[in-house]
Amino acid sequence: MDLKLELLVIPVADVDRAKDFYVGLGFRLDADFATDDGFRVVQVTPPGSPASIIFGDGVSSAEPGSVQGLHLVVDDIEAAREELAAHGADVSEVWHDATGVFHRAGTANRVPGPHPERASYGSFLSFADSEGNGWIVQEITTRLPGR
Repeated sequence: MDLKLELLVIPVADVDRAKDFYVGLGFRLDADFATDDGFRVVQVTPPGSPASIIFGDGVSSAEPGSVQGLHLVVDDIEAAREELAAHGADVSEVWHDATGVFHRAGTANRVPGPHPERASYGSFLSFADSEGNGWIVQEITTRLPGR
């Protein structure tokens, strides 16, 4: 049986501000539905991604901005940084983990600059959306076998 990740729900306080942020980054606006009882769901999809995110009024009971560690994957971390910054994201500098393995929570073990060998899976940047939800962008140039 295939189990495909379709969407992630992120909590926001200001739906229109979040919508403007993500559409401004180039995410495709898939849906914006509201009902008379105050329920609203907005779905956006990152460019090139088969999975989407949704947010809105009444779609999450989590604290706005509390989701951390959402990942986007790119094949050129420096180009991604430039493009995200040009579209209004407050992006970090590119960094890698001191051990060369996957990054840790928070900012522990971060070393400035891309992975010294530009190893696939080794370079990252981070940014938060307009609500404080945290994103990591990871450079993957060659997938591990079987991926």
